Amino acid sequence: MGLTKKSMGKDILGDNFKIVKEGKEDKVVALAGNPNVGKSTVFNGLTGLNQHTGNWPGKTITNAQGNYKHKDKNFVIVDIPGTYSLMANSAEEEVARDFICFGDPDITVVVVDATCLERNLNLVLQTIEITNKVVVCVNLLDEAKKKKIYINLDKLASELGVPVVGTSAREGKGLKDLMDIVYNVTENKISTNPIKIKYEDKIEKAISKVENSITPLLKGKLKSRWVALKLLEGDVKLIDSIDKYLEIDLMKNGDIDNSLKEAKEFLKENNFKQDELRDKLVSTIVRIGENISEKVINKKNKNYNNLDIKIDKILTSKALGIPIMLLLLGVVFWITIVGANYPSQMLAELLFSLEDKFAIFFNYINAPEWMYSLLVTGMYRTLAWVVAVMLPPMAIFFPLFTILEDLGYLPRVAFNMDNFFKKSCACGKQALTMCMGFGCNAAGIIGCRIIDSPRERLIAIITNNFVPCNGRFPTLIAIITMFFAGVVMGPFKSVISTLMLLGVIVLGIIMTLLVSKILSKTILKGVPSSFTLELPPYRKPKIGSVIVRSIFDRTLFVLGRAVSVAIPAGIVIWIMANIKMGNLSILDHCAKFLQPFAHLIGLDGYILMAFILGFPANEIVLPIIIMSYMASGSLIEFDNLVKLKTLLLDHGWTWLTALCTMVFSLMHWPCSTTCLTIKKETQSFKWTLVSFLVPTICGIVICFIIASVARLIGLA
Repeated sequence: MGLTKKSMGKDILGDNFKIVKEGKEDKVVALAGNPNVGKSTVFNGLTGLNQHTGNWPGKTITNAQGNYKHKDKNFVIVDIPGTYSLMANSAEEEVARDFICFGDPDITVVVVDATCLERNLNLVLQTIEITNKVVVCVNLLDEAKKKKIYINLDKLASELGVPVVGTSAREGKGLKDLMDIVYNVTENKISTNPIKIKYEDKIEKAISKVENSITPLLKGKLKSRWVALKLLEGDVKLIDSIDKYLEIDLMKNGDIDNSLKEAKEFLKENNFKQDELRDKLVSTIVRIGENISEKVINKKNKNYNNLDIKIDKILTSKALGIPIMLLLLGVVFWITIVGANYPSQMLAELLFSLEDKFAIFFNYINAPEWMYSLLVTGMYRTLAWVVAVMLPPMAIFFPLFTILEDLGYLPRVAFNMDNFFKKSCACGKQALTMCMGFGCNAAGIIGCRIIDSPRERLIAIITNNFVPCNGRFPTLIAIITMFFAGVVMGPFKSVISTLMLLGVIVLGIIMTLLVSKILSKTILKGVPSSFTLELPPYRKPKIGSVIVRSIFDRTLFVLGRAVSVAIPAGIVIWIMANIKMGNLSILDHCAKFLQPFAHLIGLDGYILMAFILGFPANEIVLPIIIMSYMASGSLIEFDNLVKLKTLLLDHGWTWLTALCTMVFSLMHWPCSTTCLTIKKETQSFKWTLVSFLVPTICGIVICFIIASVARLIGLA
């Protein structure tokens, strides 16, 4: 039977083929490689762009691009998704393969890991089947040297028939040599003669039957031998891509259809079943890769990865994996809480002390009182609070989290959580997107692209908000410290704060699993898919790079977003608090309207109003609460949490109010940035609305239960 053509549906590539060239003579370089081989580090080293790198699979989901000037040419470097193969079994594989085929790159650089070359050669050999213009970049030579692994690069180049360059991208070594080779290949100063992958004789005969009918139609735009191989495999996605990008409909050609039927019948007669053909092809490539590896690799230390194996037996064991994960997370939070106290206080004192200078300036220009009140007590104090409260915790948390990432621990988190997600009918990769959500839920939503199943990807998107982002940590930490850990004096205060914050995180994880299960049994029914997660080797993180990257990539980026929202928010709150309608301000009217419902869920009208007005960014919820309680609608100078707690107690806060505020902070609607990201990723207003409503409904229901039970038994 011939192949039947079907639509791919919505284009998963999006803007991935829109390459921005500075001139017509620019050369496009596709940067390919397995996950976790340092591909993005090579990209950063060449382009200077701050493409985020990390020691876990699935970092690069879309194609990033940057420019590199070398000699007299401008090279457009395109970092395509990390993938283990080009057989289009996942979204990453399909994007990577289609870019190499249809993105019109002048050359494809395949980055491989020197410490596990044998496994990486599979992708190299598959790429060579697609295009002759290939350069192999053997990265992480420094890591290989530490493990006493030595690779004969010249011999490897001879075996593959394409140029091979060794690099240590994290040290910046070998990148110039790489671009010298890329330049010479693209200028035809070096010719390539790639190894021909030879399959069993019967498969080769079947390929020839189909290839002859395809060659005239493709006109050299793709290797006809490789396309014939894909047709024999039954790769419908490639047929759709050829139709879409080359405007060649292979299935409407009678000669191709007849030759394909003939070739498949020939294979069938020789006991080749359709579902076994791909296994034969893959095993051939693997065997060739193994043979080449044996010729070029010299391992003087045969037990080079024994230490990693021993560590993994502990960190991924059924008995200790989860407890160690929670312990490490608790240590990160404890260091963050303890370390942020004094910097936050010093920063608050510094920023609030500047008000005297502003007062002198406004007096000097004879500004009216309302202007000073609006710009200083309204806008500036809100801004000062956000910076003082957010900056120190983020400056500590992000580097610590990035160290765990660089060490290679995050894939172990996914490994440990896989069984829990499988029981929830979700995907184990969701654990990785949860980890990204700790920094920013919008980043976590984008990270959901690593999940192949559309159903499981939607589940991960909808539930990502149950993981508290950095914008909610300051509110959670402040409330825990004031109302719960405050009853304990001495050094144990920070320990209690850490344990409570960890408890909140665990509650978020439990809600993620529970809601994932409910979604998979209702509106997103389906069977959980399996996935292969490679556990990368442990690596010593570069502390300097970690600090710089986490500060500039994450801390300042998130702080900048919070500041941009805090400025207009401070003005809006001041206006709402100072414009009267009758005897009450607009803010009072809104809070009074919300009060009955807010009381049911353990809050008050001002708190609920703060969450609503904090929709642009979670970071400003607590400042809005404070401003709302002040008669002037301005933020008083809180240089310590004792004064803040006094203000909250004076406005009726109890332990129940604090607890419900924490729970609602953990479980309420995503911020505006996250909602926009969800809309962009799902291309659906319906799923954006579902993502908004699911955590909100959960938060309302749980807060209502807590408040009702507490009042029923007389605890509130």
